[in-house]
Amino acid sequence: MGLLEFNKLPINTLVGADWKTFNEITRGREMDEGYKRKYYLTKAICRILSVLKPLQDSRYRKLLADKPLENDPVFILGHWRSGTTFVHNVFSCDEHFGYNTTYQTVFPHLMMWGQPFFKKNMSWLMPDKRPIDNMELAVDLPQEEEFALANMMAYTYYNFWFLPRSQREYADKYLLFDDISEQELKTFEEVFIKLIKISLWNTKGAQFLSKNPPHTGRVKELVKMFPNAKFIYLMRNPYTVFESTRSFFTNTIQPLKLQDISIAEMEENILSIYAKLYHKYEADKACIPQENLIEVKFEDFEADALGMTEHIYKTLDIPGYPDAKPAIEKHVGRKKGYKKNKYKYDDRTVKLVEENWKFALDDWGYRLD
Repeated sequence: MGLLEFNKLPINTLVGADWKTFNEITRGREMDEGYKRKYYLTKAICRILSVLKPLQDSRYRKLLADKPLENDPVFILGHWRSGTTFVHNVFSCDEHFGYNTTYQTVFPHLMMWGQPFFKKNMSWLMPDKRPIDNMELAVDLPQEEEFALANMMAYTYYNFWFLPRSQREYADKYLLFDDISEQELKTFEEVFIKLIKISLWNTKGAQFLSKNPPHTGRVKELVKMFPNAKFIYLMRNPYTVFESTRSFFTNTIQPLKLQDISIAEMEENILSIYAKLYHKYEADKACIPQENLIEVKFEDFEADALGMTEHIYKTLDIPGYPDAKPAIEKHVGRKKGYKKNKYKYDDRTVKLVEENWKFALDDWGYRLD
């Protein structure tokens, strides 16, 4: 158990941003009175740590900048709370893969210099369980890269964690790439490539394994960047996804936000953005070569994680399953006693999902149990 409680953190994850990114995200944005102390403390620490960024930049230029990627990534897609974390953890047992770590999400500029010192302190302070769902937390475990990208540039959807009243603005621009400028898109590509190279260097992997729900809205751009990338798209019962996403967003945003947002507004955002993300993926998935995409119901994966993992490897022609199987089997075995949150759908949840997400219920064949 870490020394700090998740919901009472005196700073947020922008402490690990570079100074330019911090200022671009916060410039001209209103911070609510109750969060100004957190904002100024985060800003002060960010300013101090930013002076170390040139040390990593120098090492990156020397060791990695001109080194091509050997393999295009494998992307795990799906709306939040669709099981992407579980699938990511299973596949990351394969040493062939490299990935973004929890430490890297907070301190992406302190990877190639100073990591042992800062990682030790982060490990000492952070909780060992994710409070929303009891999933294990540790500095070296795989984590979605959007949090790291949010500390490397201002053009990411996860700015909404800090400034939640702008969630729909960030969704249209940086989740769906509908209103993104050419320069912003170019920066996204350059920063993402940099993150991948540092992740592979750090974890000694040969192929990047991405678990990042926001990438579900960026399929067209990802295929342009990585024509031979593999995609695993997860579907899950929309009733569960709504309940779980509302809980996840409501809890996770507490230590990160610098503005207040009501539960009602958060629900409206979830309902709206889910629909936009669903339809954007459905429209763009035709860009993926048929042999490079597999769509999986999470309930099927959860029921037979080992068998489904082997099936995904074979379908997408990912090499190395026989070598990785013992580690994957061991990990899956450890998770058999894991206690998940249970969701009991009240009448209001059923009504909201059926009124707003009927398309998913019908397309995927989900019904109330």
